[in-house]
Formats: sequence, structure tokens, C-alpha cells
Amino acid sequence: MRKKRRKLKWKNIIILIIILICLIFLIISIKDIIKWRIDSNKIDKQLNEIQEIVEIEEVEETEEVEIIQQDEEIPQANPYWDYIKMNLINVNFNELKKINSNTKGWIQVNGTNINYPFVQAKDNKYYLTHSFDKSYNSAGWVFLDYRNNINSLSKNTIIYAHGRLDTTMFGSLKSILKSGWLNNSNNYIVKLSTETENTLWQVFSVYHIPTTSDYIRTEFSSNEDFNTWTSILINRSSYNFNTNINENDNVLTLSTCYNDNEKVVLHAKLIKKETR
Repeated sequence: MRKKRRKLKWKNIIILIIILICLIFLIISIKDIIKWRIDSNKIDKQLNEIQEIVEIEEVEETEEVEIIQQDEEIPQANPYWDYIKMNLINVNFNELKKINSNTKGWIQVNGTNINYPFVQAKDNKYYLTHSFDKSYNSAGWVFLDYRNNINSLSKNTIIYAHGRLDTTMFGSLKSILKSGWLNNSNNYIVKLSTETENTLWQVFSVYHIPTTSDYIRTEFSSNEDFNTWTSILINRSSYNFNTNINENDNVLTLSTCYNDNEKVVLHAKLIKKETR
């Protein structure tokens, strides 16, 4: 009888411990959800404030516009000929710089919600946990790789942001892998505006991949090294954009989380620019 009571007592203790563990996990989860929502609300408020003060205009072609020379012959049916006729965007950064002197430019990605100012820190960690006004926020912000100089383009210019579930930051970048985005060739364009120039970029590769660093290189030992690298990016793409890259091109890379172990990546090449 005592043995039975002792077994029952231990059984009840084990059940109680399991219940307590479940409650702890539940409390932690609720706390995380509340924190996520608070951070999200702060980001929404900041985005609304930015939209109120920023001036974005589409600019028609001027004498300052340069069409980047293409080494290969591009068929007339290729949408490239439509892309180079697209207007650039021009952003007034005066008010944005008052909020954050780290502001380096503005990015728009066709067919997504990405339409933000981007910033740059001395490392690639700060803006993972700080918003545009530099307040702490787990939503982070859109930021330029610390190794890049936006006023003197590297062979690979890299911009990052969190892939937020509410589609803010680079949350909507995941749509580039879906047929709805891919079936519309007007989406294959990224526009940047900085204090020194406005640029237009043509997408040539999109994919998701287990987390790696091979696509975020900024320096190359030779033209051959660069061409080998871009060939890897093109072959990795989940869609064939029929766009060639050569050693004279400049690449723009956008990177965000696909899930805990994978990244979503977009690569585009510079096809048009205008000095401001």
C-alpha cells in the first residue's frame, strides 16, 4: 500500500513539473508575441512619420542620365529595352538625415512593399536591433553592408533587413520566389536613390539557400574571379531571367531570412544611372 502511495506521489510530482514547464513556455511565448507586436507598432508609426516628411519624385531622363553599356547584343524582345526607359526616383534626404545621419539612400523593389530609406553602421549587427531613429527595436531596419561605399559602388553592393512576418522591412522579399511576382516582368527592377546619384538595377537571379556567405562578397581578385562568382549566382537562380553579366557590371544584392536556416536573395545589375 505504501509503495502504491509513493508511486502515486511521484507520479503527481512529475505531472506537476510538466505542467509548470508548459506554463513557463506559454508565458515566454506570450511575452515574445507581445514584444513583437509592440516593436511592430513602433515600426508602423515610424514608417508613417517617414512618409509624411520624405519627398520622392520620379524623374524623366536628362542629359545626366547614363545607360550602362552592354557588351552582348540584347534581343529586341527582351524587356531590358523597356527597363531603360523607366523613370528613376529622386529622394530629398534633408529631413531623413536630421533623424538619422547614417541615412545612405532609398530603395524601391517593384512588386514588393520595399520602399524605405536605408542606413549604414560600422558593422552589420547594429541595425539588426535598432530602427531608423536608432531606438532599440528587434524589427531592426534596412541597412547597407558596412564594407560598401554607396558613393563609390563596389562590384557587389549589399543591403540587408529582417524578413518580418507582417511584410515590413524585407518581409515581402519572399514574394520574389512566387509565380505571381515572377510572371510579371515589370517586377524585375530595383530603384535606388542616394545623395550623389539615382540608379536602376535589373534583376538576374533570385533564390533561397541554406545560410552561407558566398553571395555577400564585396571584393574579387580578378575579372575571372568575378565572372565565376556571377555564374554561380545565375545558375543558382530559381528562375531564368535571360540576363547576362560580365566583368564590367556592378551587382546589387538584397538578403533576408527565409526561415531560421535559410536566406532569400535577390541579385540585380546596374543598367542606368544619373548623377545628382
